Order: sequence, then structure tokens, then C-alpha cells
Amino acid sequence: MTSKKGLIVLIAVCFVFVISFVHAQPKDVYMLHWEGAKFPPTEFTHKKHAEDYKIDCKDCHHKDPNPAEKVEKCISCHDIAEAKGGAPKAMDAYHKNCIDCHKKENEAGKSAPVKCNECHKKS
Repeated sequence: MTSKKGLIVLIAVCFVFVISFVHAQPKDVYMLHWEGAKFPPTEFTHKKHAEDYKIDCKDCHHKDPNPAEKVEKCISCHDIAEAKGGAPKAMDAYHKNCIDCHKKENEAGKSAPVKCNECHKKS
């Protein structure tokens, strides 16, 4: 019975996480974090990336035919716990996408964080 309750709580927490974190309409700031993560949350500013830095929506929302109209939740393909169906787990997908882009920006003479503690700042 305890494991059933634990599973229900886990599903509820995941549901709340999905609803509050990944929403169809862009918010200004997201705190990227998974329960049990090794490092502190990362602050991600959607407006800066989309409007100020002019990053194409498809760079992140790569499976959505028209991200301006509807955005699929990342975890619909990128599982939180493990790689599935050829898609890396969510944390790995974020790290690869973010760090690769930040390195490219640094090579172009701009400043973007690439070290763990530059994004995962202790409170």
C-alpha cells in the first residue's frame, strides 16, 4: 500500500512540475530543476533568449511544427529519469543544447556561461 501512495505522490509531483514549469505561453523566468538533482536550480530567462538574443524557437522546440502556436512539453519525449526511444533524458538534453550554444557564443566573442557554477548558483 505504501508504494502505491508513493507512486501517486510521484505522479502528482510530476504533474505539478509539468504544469508549472513547461507552459504553452512563454514566461519570463523559469527555474530549471529536478528533484534529487546534484546541483542547485538554474534560472532560465525565456524573454532574453527569444527576444534579446534572437534565438530561433526551433533551436529548443525542435519537434514542434509551429512553436508560436503550440509547444509540446520537453518531457513528452525527454524522460526525467532515463533516455528513452533515442531521446536523451531531459537533463542531458538541456545540458547539450545550452552548453553547445553557449560555447558557440563564446567563440563568437560573446559571454555565455559554460561552467557548472555559472548556471547552477548556490543561494
